[in-house]
Amino acid sequence: MPDAPDKPETEPPGNRFRKPSWSQVVVAILIGSLAFAITLQIRQSKTNDYSGVRGDELVELLKSLDSANERIGTQIDDLTATRNDLLSSTKRSAEAEKQAKQRSEQLSILAGTSGATGSGVTLTITAPDNAIDAAALLDAVQELRDAGAEAIAINGVARVIAQTYFLDGDNAIRVGGHDLKPPFVIEAIGDPHTMAEAVRFRGGLIDRVTNRGGSATLIEQTKITITALADVKSPEYARPTS
Repeated sequence: MPDAPDKPETEPPGNRFRKPSWSQVVVAILIGSLAFAITLQIRQSKTNDYSGVRGDELVELLKSLDSANERIGTQIDDLTATRNDLLSSTKRSAEAEKQAKQRSEQLSILAGTSGATGSGVTLTITAPDNAIDAAALLDAVQELRDAGAEAIAINGVARVIAQTYFLDGDNAIRVGGHDLKPPFVIEAIGDPHTMAEAVRFRGGLIDRVTNRGGSATLIEQTKITITALADVKSPEYARPTS
């Protein structure tokens, strides 16, 4: 009988996947280390923008940064000085405006174009008809002015200023366009004590009114309010100087 053909030998299932040799393991470790080093280098190059810049280029870059910082510092100093000048100018303007307002208020009081309030005296003159004439009433006002009165009103309606006139009328005294009859109540704002001394001294206003047959009483007050305004006319010929 002929011999049967030889059957191919079959590998055992467990021998299909052989264990790696030691040389293969070493090669794998080297490849892994190289990959890790390359990855680390790439990360460093991404985080450091100047890693590839040469030294002389870095020097020039630092010089340009210093110059930019100097320019910015100069601009900051200039802006700070401008701000300080503006603040100072604003303060000066505010102070000038404040002083101008105060001066305007003072002039309006002296001109009789605004009301006034403050300490002062109230002088009441009582007399028979025609016992006190325009000259006597003007004398009383002048006495108070000389004692420092800053605002004066008579009977609550006639504001007395430098241009106010006093005229004798029929049973009345005309004061700045107002006909006044006794009793004459004169309100004056100023130093109460000084004005009281000027009126009460011997031979002063009170004595002169008494000699005319009348009587005068004076009361010092901590607050007087004058609301009467003067009849102010615009100047026809006078003009302010330039």
